[in-house]
Amino acid sequence: MFKVTPQAAEQVKVAAAQGGTTGMALRLAAQQKPDGGIDYRMGFDEATEDDIRFDSEGVQIVMAPEYVPLLDAATLDFVELEPGDPQFIFLNPKDANYSPPAEGA
Repeated sequence: MFKVTPQAAEQVKVAAAQGGTTGMALRLAAQQKPDGGIDYRMGFDEATEDDIRFDSEGVQIVMAPEYVPLLDAATLDFVELEPGDPQFIFLNPKDANYSPPAEGA
């Protein structure tokens, strides 16, 4: 099942408040690239009748059923990869470009 870390959930809520989209779900999408990597997309949206819907860390998540196979084992995190440059990242073992975090990290 797709997960959102507490850090990412907090930042999603901040972004929703800043963008005037509080109460809307976070829509996720993914597409496999020829090299085996995955392109990720996310934004606030209304759920549709066909969407898969669930909650993670207090964030309502929606995605079209065709994206579930690429995203079901992924985690959305919010980290500072470079000092002063925090960003959302997808940790997904199904992505050919995925590197698991080091032990104890």
